Amino acid sequence: VSIPPFLFEAVLYAPIDDTNSTAKIGNGSIFFTLYKKEAAMWDSLTLENADKEKLQYIRENAVLKAHEKAKQETEAKKVTKQEHKKYALEATMKLEEAERKRIEDLKEKERQKVTKELELWRNQQKDSDKYKSIQKEGESLQEMEQLKERKNEQMNKTKIPNEGTSKTSLKPTKGHGSCSMFSQHSKEEQLPPPRSAATIQVNFTPRVFPTALRESRVAEEEEWLRKQAEARKTVNDDLSELEDLKEEEKNPDWLKDKGNKMFATGNYLAAVNAYNLAVRLNNKLPLLYLNRAACHLKLRNLHKAIEDSSKALELLTPPVPDNASARAKAYVRRGTAFCQLELYTEGLQDYEAALKIDPKNKSVEKDAEKIRHLIQGTMQ
Repeated sequence: VSIPPFLFEAVLYAPIDDTNSTAKIGNGSIFFTLYKKEAAMWDSLTLENADKEKLQYIRENAVLKAHEKAKQETEAKKVTKQEHKKYALEATMKLEEAERKRIEDLKEKERQKVTKELELWRNQQKDSDKYKSIQKEGESLQEMEQLKERKNEQMNKTKIPNEGTSKTSLKPTKGHGSCSMFSQHSKEEQLPPPRSAATIQVNFTPRVFPTALRESRVAEEEEWLRKQAEARKTVNDDLSELEDLKEEEKNPDWLKDKGNKMFATGNYLAAVNAYNLAVRLNNKLPLLYLNRAACHLKLRNLHKAIEDSSKALELLTPPVPDNASARAKAYVRRGTAFCQLELYTEGLQDYEAALKIDPKNKSVEKDAEKIRHLIQGTMQ
């Protein structure tokens, strides 16, 4: 026992059970509880008359045994831990297998139920088709009988006035374009009577968007129009820094047109300044961010181009046919910036989003195919 600066060592007379034996230190004393391995009387507590070599051998042997015992205990703990992990893994696999089987059973039951319902619906359709065909046959027979009755009545009517006249009147006249009276009556019988003339008044609901009402989403389109109206009316109240500007320069639409002209002439920095001022006046117009993103692309300000394109997409909500073209441009410009930053996966996602909006755009489709080849070459 080591209690610095003191060291207590006792070589016992015979071996003890060190697993169950204990030593407790406290209050300046040590209390040993020792159990003999063999029940026998000891002549003394410690081994007497032992030389240094023997004591050294006993000490080293005891240390080796302690190390071996600790190693065995560590190995035993490791094996027990592995067994516990294996048991937990098996239990988890059993639970997952049971859950998977339960889900498969539910799917099979649902599939059988849907199959039965579909078969029942098909039988009902067949029965209804048979009933309709029988009904149509009956109606056609009734119409044939009615036509025969009408023809007989017409025959009787034509025979009665011709009894007192000469028999030659019944003979048809020969020649080009001549026909009998019975054929004329049969033709008149086949022709339907003319319909009566009438006027139908049609009223249409006024629509702002060109799409038909049944094909559009009214609530989303009205929300889009409301946002655009608010964006045009909303101007920052804090214009103290802009008092020296002219009246026309305080109009965001005029600044947007000026920026467009600067962009067309290749003066991209001036176009960015015009768009910046327009955004300060009204930050709710998506076209300002969209056009400024194009300028940033030309100036290689790629991160700013991504920010402006994302802001434009955020303002172009809800997605309606009226802003489809602007959304497609925003996706293409952001995808171009991603590709120039060598983020080809993100760029391809934006190009595919633009193709969903405008699938007939061949140039965008061609660029998307090039990006796919680049991604495949990078992976290889």
